[in-house]
This record gives sequence, C-alpha cells and structure tokens, in this order.
Amino acid sequence: ENRYSSVVNCGDIYQLPEGCIANVLSLTSPMDTCRLSLVASIFRSAADSDAVWDRFLPPDYRDIISGIGPGSIIGFGSKKELYLYLSDHPFLIDGGTKSFSLEKRSGKKCYMLAARSLAIVWGDTPRYWRWISPSRVQVLRGC
Repeated sequence: ENRYSSVVNCGDIYQLPEGCIANVLSLTSPMDTCRLSLVASIFRSAADSDAVWDRFLPPDYRDIISGIGPGSIIGFGSKKELYLYLSDHPFLIDGGTKSFSLEKRSGKKCYMLAARSLAIVWGDTPRYWRWISPSRVQVLRGC
C-alpha cells in the first residue's frame, strides 16, 4: 500500500491570483518573502508588489520619515525600495538626538539614542559628567 495515497492534490499554485499570493507573502517576514521570490516567478512578481512591502513597513512610517526633510524620500519607485533604504540607511530624527532604521530581516523599528536625549542623573554637574563637543569627538575618533 502506498503511504501517500491519502494525500489530496490541492491544485496548481500558478492558478492562484497574484493578489492572493501577495497576501500570503505579506503574512510572512521580509526575509521569507525574499527567499520565496527565488522559488517561482509567481512568487517573485507577488513579492515585488507594494501591497506586500506596505505590510512590512511600520504603520507610522510616514510620520517617522517626515523628519528626514522635504524631498529626501522622493524617488523610491516602490515600497520595497523604501523598505530596503530604511534598512540600510539610518537617519537622524528628533533634532539629531535619535537615529532610526529598520531591522532588515524582521522589519522591526530600531532606535539609537544619543546621550543628550537621556536624562542623566547629575548630567549638568561637571564633577560627575562632562559633555564633549562634537568637534572633539571627531578628533578623538581620528586618533
């Protein structure tokens, strides 16, 4: 007896509408979507759709990137391009006191806080804390 005789043929995946495949891909991770795009042309086409990458971008991404400056994000042809840009290019927000980027594999938000954005106990007392000017930091980095 064939042990696979109870397997039911569910049909050809190529018969599914691209929107259906895009919806399924949007429920995975950015990394899984990129991997699946290599499997078949129907996955590749769906994986490039804005509907998929819009789900990977944080819901408040428009508010976050509004801090970049006018015209800085113009020129992205797709949400995928925007996602990859935000993953590879951290940028300063909140007056330069924080840096924002996306974690490429998961799409999670990454914030890096500058020391000046923190409330440091006795931070204004020279005995305990001394702020170094940015120009001195650059000199120290060069050493």
